[in-house]
Amino acid sequence: MKRSVYSICGMCTVRCPIRVESEDNKVTWIEGNPHLLGGALCAKGSAGVALLEDSQRPQQPLIRVGERGAGQWREASWDEAFAYVAGKLAAIREQYGPESVVLSSRGGPWQDLYKTFIHAFGSPNYTNHDCTCGRNTHHASLSINGVGRKGFAYDIKNAKHLVLFGRDMFSALRLAENHQTLDMLDKGGRLTYVDVRQTMTGVKATRFFQVRPGTDYALALAVIHEVIKRQYFDATFLAAYTSGFEELCRFVDEYTPAWAAKACDVKEKDILAFVDEIGEDRPKVIFHPGWNLARYRDSFYASRAMHILNILMGNIEMAGGLFIPKGAGDVGKKGIRAVDCPKPDIKRGDGVGWEFTHFDKGPGLAHLFFNRMLSEEPYPIKGWIAMRHDPFSGMPDPEKQKRAMSKCDLLVSIDTNYSEFGWFSDVILPESTYLERDTPICQQKGLKPRLAVRRKAVEPKYDTKASWEIFKGLADRLGMDTFFPFATIEEYWAWQLEPTGYTIADFEAKGFVELADKPVFYTPEQLAGKFKTPSGKLEFHSEKLDKVNLPSLKPFASPAAPEKGMFRLVFGRVAIHTHGHTTNNPLLSELMPENTLWINSKKAKAMGVVSGDLVEVSSADQSYRATVAAHVTDFIHPEAVFTVHGFGREIPRQTRNFLAGLSDQKLMIGKLDDWDQAGGGVNLCEVFVRVKKSIRNSKRRAEL
Repeated sequence: MKRSVYSICGMCTVRCPIRVESEDNKVTWIEGNPHLLGGALCAKGSAGVALLEDSQRPQQPLIRVGERGAGQWREASWDEAFAYVAGKLAAIREQYGPESVVLSSRGGPWQDLYKTFIHAFGSPNYTNHDCTCGRNTHHASLSINGVGRKGFAYDIKNAKHLVLFGRDMFSALRLAENHQTLDMLDKGGRLTYVDVRQTMTGVKATRFFQVRPGTDYALALAVIHEVIKRQYFDATFLAAYTSGFEELCRFVDEYTPAWAAKACDVKEKDILAFVDEIGEDRPKVIFHPGWNLARYRDSFYASRAMHILNILMGNIEMAGGLFIPKGAGDVGKKGIRAVDCPKPDIKRGDGVGWEFTHFDKGPGLAHLFFNRMLSEEPYPIKGWIAMRHDPFSGMPDPEKQKRAMSKCDLLVSIDTNYSEFGWFSDVILPESTYLERDTPICQQKGLKPRLAVRRKAVEPKYDTKASWEIFKGLADRLGMDTFFPFATIEEYWAWQLEPTGYTIADFEAKGFVELADKPVFYTPEQLAGKFKTPSGKLEFHSEKLDKVNLPSLKPFASPAAPEKGMFRLVFGRVAIHTHGHTTNNPLLSELMPENTLWINSKKAKAMGVVSGDLVEVSSADQSYRATVAAHVTDFIHPEAVFTVHGFGREIPRQTRNFLAGLSDQKLMIGKLDDWDQAGGGVNLCEVFVRVKKSIRNSKRRAEL
């Protein structure tokens, strides 16, 4: 029988809307939702069928029988696996207290399900991956705007100039955003890109700055200096909605374009020309405040500088600028229900909220758990549940993580694929692929908010379950069933939709329900009260940072240069892989089976290395080594080397990516303890590695 369903992709965390065709329980076609994406889909989305058919993913619940990490498992039924996990959790709760369990996830629109489970269990310790992604940006936005990083979005299509500092949007694909950017460029808009290397985004840019690693903040300060000097700001907007402008003016006075040119290894005339363009294009100039900004020791302040520049443009709540995403209530509609349980009034195990009072308590900071797990302060952590989250691949120094995790009585991995954490865990509860599972309805905020739902296209190929079924199954066995008032997904949908007046049938036509007919912008009068800062205004000088003796405007400090024979390691994405989630995909692994190491041409020549040669890369203490092929190019700063994240994995059941390439996180020895005290993010690019030509090269060259 042929079927066509609207759904939501699950090959990365963007979750693009899709349409899927199937016949006789086989997927025959996947495309972007034609009502929103015009059928467009990326390589990852197109490889969803390969994920579905992949026999190298977990096919039923697995319980460890050998040593942790040895890869010795026995198959179990779901009843046995649920009983095993629930029994272990109940024993931990009885002996150590419910707060001794942590649940981590990759975030996303269904976090209420995971938070409700762990809070109902009695633990405050929900966390996610964001300490290695957007926490610096999130806290920077909170310190200035009073809302988190998702509190503003960007009307790129109608902008005249988009400025990106390391936001490689055409590698880390968000298709709707990519389409908006291309539309802007087609209309004559400009794109300025700043990075230590050239990228797919930089290739499409109208202006590219290849800066010295760790100097983004310096360039941003010089732009602020010049914008203020030339009065390229909206004085009326500043007077109405901001505080601390005079202090900002005094602070940036010394940070001239001439100074920044030397600090960043760029030309002063290019900085001045860039500011000329801002002057022509304002106010429809968008400075993206960063996405994966867990990078340098001043990345929090670099993100604050981007927010400051947007405020100077006066571009908030206007076409071609920033806007506050609107939800159901903002357009006069009733919102959907979400499962919920109040957070227990217990100290978090990572110290967020009681030791670190300036950080958002929501997901806390995952990297701060590990030292406390080792010391058992303020209490022991004896259980960790990872929902579609791989701490060992996503965070630095997995060996230290393993030492901390070894003190746990229970480690559970809930995932579609084997993860490195899962391989070390005690139980693997396999989630169905996104093509095989229904999910709860979610709200997608924006200028035109909507409700969306993922519908399964086929029945599960193996003995796997949707995440809502897994948490429901565990909750029932732990006496927490009242927090999950449904038995089927149809009951769940009906319960969610009851306040709205909609039914699941309303999603059949397009896969979503629009809550507004046209884009909704706030008027200037409506902006009052939208900024949740202590002063109620956009704060160049943050009262919140004052309370913890952190500067609002931090002087720039030049980054350390690498010693001879060493390079600063930077990492990033490619358009065909989602970190380590897809490197074993049968189709995508053919397109890119392993990563390489980018090296500047002059540095490579001095080492006698040409593209394709093998190089040995080792951590500063030489405890981890890997050999990969070199990619020699002019388009990377001489102080840096670059690799794509997600490779070097050590899971034998995944034969396509087993030991393929280089693992950047395994080179980050000690970096769990090197983090931004103001923003909370891990300083992932404050790592120096040794690089030399490998003796494994098959050809030896000699000059006669």
